[in-house]
Amino acid sequence: MIEKMQEKKEKDILFSKMVKAGKRVYYIDVKRDRREEYYLSITESKRLNAGSETEKPVFEKHKIFLYREDLNKFFHAFREAADHALLASGDEPVGSPLPAPEVLQSEEPSVEAGKVEIDIEF
Repeated sequence: MIEKMQEKKEKDILFSKMVKAGKRVYYIDVKRDRREEYYLSITESKRLNAGSETEKPVFEKHKIFLYREDLNKFFHAFREAADHALLASGDEPVGSPLPAPEVLQSEEPSVEAGKVEIDIEF
């Protein structure tokens, strides 16, 4: 039974990247749901306890699922936030700037230098 579940999980992952970061490991997987729609599954796995000869290590996991219709907006916002964090800490942003997504409309007013802009379309 457990073998079949493991097999199904491995079949569902179409592409995978792993990023090791100290006690944390990030898995970025491309998967397909029952309706054959593709999505990203981002998992943060943090080792809480290394374990011993008699005990298994203990991990805490957190997941985010991103569907196709949200990817462009998510990556644009993620890149902006990452660039801001890097610049604020004195590091250079990695890579060239991303082009703005085709549809990136914020539903909240933007506040910049004391100026409020509201974009309303009818």
